[in-house]
Amino acid sequence: MEYTTLGSTGMEVSQICLGGMSFGTDREWMLDREESRELIERAIDLGITFFDTANVYSAGESEEILGDVLADYDRDELVVASKVRFPGASDHRNARGLSRKTIEQELEHTLDRLGMETLDCYQIHRWDYETPIETTLRALDDAVRRGKVRHIGASSMWAHQFLEARRVSERDGLATFETMQNLYHLAYREAERETVPVCRRENVGIIPWSPLAAGYLARPHEEFRTTVRAEHEVENADVPYHEFPASSEINDRVRELADEYDATMAQIALAWHFENDDVTAPIVGTSSVEHLEEAVEALEISLSASDVDYLEAPYEPVPVYGHE
Repeated sequence: MEYTTLGSTGMEVSQICLGGMSFGTDREWMLDREESRELIERAIDLGITFFDTANVYSAGESEEILGDVLADYDRDELVVASKVRFPGASDHRNARGLSRKTIEQELEHTLDRLGMETLDCYQIHRWDYETPIETTLRALDDAVRRGKVRHIGASSMWAHQFLEARRVSERDGLATFETMQNLYHLAYREAERETVPVCRRENVGIIPWSPLAAGYLARPHEEFRTTVRAEHEVENADVPYHEFPASSEINDRVRELADEYDATMAQIALAWHFENDDVTAPIVGTSSVEHLEEAVEALEISLSASDVDYLEAPYEPVPVYGHE
């Protein structure tokens, strides 16, 4: 395992973050408690110290599962992040959004499910257009001052929104967003025109979600919709990864380099992230111990500059996706 610093937080984290979206029973492709434990424990064995979940994943079950497993380990050695914006275990008018009431309530529920007194990083799970960012930041700052949260972060949003939030924090002396969890992978690189330059300038840690494009970059283009997860992404989340103008060409080039390196396509797609100086740690979500092990092995692959250029060359700008 390789380790790096998470933006301006100073925290050292593994260069792979294990995502918790697959922990729970909300979807048929998810892992039950026993299967999740096996995966999380193997991740720790492999040196992964960075974990990301959310109150909305399986209605809080993901946080419960993660907290139950991590209770058996030295909490001081691990970095745990969660998110707030969408409803957790219960759904009601004040279970969603980023009002002070929602943040304070959901944070207490998250800490209770995780079995922790303090969360290392608490992230807003998208922008809330109904709540002034000043209100959200003051509630998050209070959580930091009370010792409930160590650092705060954000996720997919427009660069002007992220800059506005940081300006408010600086103006009012509030805790500021130190991480950005954005959608970023070989088949979708619009973040390079939006939040990536801001994060680079402001020393914000970038932890991309869906670094394998929901599996699209892990198998040949024509086989994408052969998995249950892919069907869910396409039909329920309306993910257009496989329909962008350059998607199939990028997919073919990933497959070509995988053959050259005697690696899997997923490993090449992840290796691209590891060669990217702007990326702190991609969030790898998997339901397979084998795939997790392959992801860690990808850290050993060193793509050349020409390989990176070859993978990136076909890309064409596409509509921004993932902010809502």
